[in-house]
Amino acid sequence: MMASDGNQSGTPTFILLGFSEYPEVQVPLFLVFLFVYTVTVVGNLGMIIIIKLNSKLHTIMYFFLSHLSLVDFCFSTVVTPKLLENLVVEDRTISFSGCIMQFCFACIFGVTETFMLAAMAYDRFVAVCKPLLYATIMSQKLCALLVAGSYTWGIACSLTLTYFLLELSFCESTFINNFVCDHSVIVSASYSDPYISQMLCFIIAIFNEVSSLIIILTSYMLIFITIMKMPSASGRQKTFSTCASHLMAITIFHGTILFLYCAPNPKTSSLIVKVASIFYTVAIPMLNPLIYSLRNKDVKNMFEKLVVTKLT
Repeated sequence: MMASDGNQSGTPTFILLGFSEYPEVQVPLFLVFLFVYTVTVVGNLGMIIIIKLNSKLHTIMYFFLSHLSLVDFCFSTVVTPKLLENLVVEDRTISFSGCIMQFCFACIFGVTETFMLAAMAYDRFVAVCKPLLYATIMSQKLCALLVAGSYTWGIACSLTLTYFLLELSFCESTFINNFVCDHSVIVSASYSDPYISQMLCFIIAIFNEVSSLIIILTSYMLIFITIMKMPSASGRQKTFSTCASHLMAITIFHGTILFLYCAPNPKTSSLIVKVASIFYTVAIPMLNPLIYSLRNKDVKNMFEKLVVTKLT
């Protein structure tokens, strides 16, 4: 396989191997992922609609949650349709531009979700630790800035990494042992020196993970201290329950990221990496609306009303 003089002189294509080494599970996987994607779309768009329609949910916490649902829907839509296609067709090729675009948008929504969860942790900290000043501190302007900042930083990180990926040269056709075009697999397909691109990705990833975790861990440490100082057990339980859904979502999201990227093991099989990647890109966007809706009476009541209205 001859290399072209760079991605300017040829049109590189990638072949996403995905789970092709397990042909016997292609159809079952397709059905499972189709179900997961359907639940993701219905759950996240349903959450946005419910928050929009129910005036009780026009609060700051649900303002953040509606944007989290939007990000989860977009993130899953960037990755899952191509995954489903590759499970049922023999031609698993993806164009260079398609691969770059998938990475670009996945990076935007992945980084945005990271800081959206951090903003939600700060919101819970103010609500629990400074309840009398909550309305003053968490003003509409600050909330809008936190959400806009999350999107803007996600776009900035994505465009920066994408620019340096476009500076690399690629073979005309390359096999990629994954189901998604993430930064590492695109770089591995290049025959030019990827040092700058890899270092930049490493620095951005470490900065994003460390800074967001500092905000989250500090917020929840102060929340925990405040809860422990409460005199009544019922008060402690009620306050903790308001944070439990968000804490669960954070644990799943960052736990998966730390497993995938911050504890690399050369002996880890490609199958384990793929399964973890599936959980991060496909399962988590489905789990978030379920986590928040199942623990919230207002959301469940509004959902039941919508269902009953449609059925009747």
